[in-house]
Amino acid sequence: MTLTPRLRKAALLVHVAFSVGWLGSVAVYLVLAVAGLRSEDALVARSAYLSMELVGWCAIVPLSLAALASGLVPSLATEWGLFRHYWITVKFFAASAASLVLLVHMRVVSQMSGAARATTFSTGDFGGLRIQLVVHAVGGLLILLGATALSIYKPWGLTPYGLRRRNEQALSVSDRVPSLVAGQGRSLYMLFGGIGIVLLLLLLHHLLGDSLRHH
Repeated sequence: MTLTPRLRKAALLVHVAFSVGWLGSVAVYLVLAVAGLRSEDALVARSAYLSMELVGWCAIVPLSLAALASGLVPSLATEWGLFRHYWITVKFFAASAASLVLLVHMRVVSQMSGAARATTFSTGDFGGLRIQLVVHAVGGLLILLGATALSIYKPWGLTPYGLRRRNEQALSVSDRVPSLVAGQGRSLYMLFGGIGIVLLLLLLHHLLGDSLRHH
């Protein structure tokens, strides 16, 4: 299926709107997490954590899933494809992994919100958990900023699958493309590794935090 130019622009507009909303809501979430961690006013901290749960479930989660789903439309229904260009493939897997980590992380947010509802809550309680919320927010924001950079700079060119498809469509392929792909492989692996490390650290931080809290 191929979109008409008008539908293509509409699909891109929807995807960009959801992506910007996701990035903005995570920035708000980070501000609330820092306020909850640093505030010495129990009422302010309690309000921050209650707001974080609301922002998380009502804004970040829906926007992340909507951005991921809306991004598939222009990818699959245009010549860009989903696996023809390295930057699209990396961005897709990063967004998918970030959404998965987010859903796991929301359990911690709900737990902190429940603690904030208690009348005995004070600014000195749950120090490790409150730091964890800030760490996750920073990690999520960095991943989204990285995905935004990929959309702007579009690095690395075509994947081997993309080159194959291009050849099948009888398009001219420069003799330099294979060497460029090989030369850029190290940078690609480094970015994949960096994104993977950030996501793994966030997941391990969450799982280890849960384990320590249960002992």
